[in-house]
Amino acid sequence: MSAVPRSQKPAGRFRRMLDRLSSSQEDLESEELREDSETTGCIRIGDCHDRQVVTVTGTLRTVTLRPRAGVPALEAELFDGSAALDVVWLGRRSIVGIEPGRKLIASGRISMSRGRRVLFNPKYELRPLGRE
Repeated sequence: MSAVPRSQKPAGRFRRMLDRLSSSQEDLESEELREDSETTGCIRIGDCHDRQVVTVTGTLRTVTLRPRAGVPALEAELFDGSAALDVVWLGRRSIVGIEPGRKLIASGRISMSRGRRVLFNPKYELRPLGRE
């Protein structure tokens, strides 16, 4: 076997087609999200570190209302194919357009809470539905 992983080798058309046919739907969606992150110029969530100011993009997997210290907080899990990130809007019960399956770009400072990456009150941009 060669020392270079298959994902880093140049692949021909047949190899790419064979890889797509043998991959699960989740793997294909994750690869598409990673490519989308690169084309928009955003940082992959898996490469983000604590206290770093970032701009990330991905798809919202879940959206829940979970109070924090007696204050309403809208929480969403953003996934970009490399890792997940919790996005939290404090003082909000709902935001129009923030729903599972929606793509968005979020900017802010990453913090770590209970071992997970979190963005509090980020600047965000909803991606158009037609591009999905």
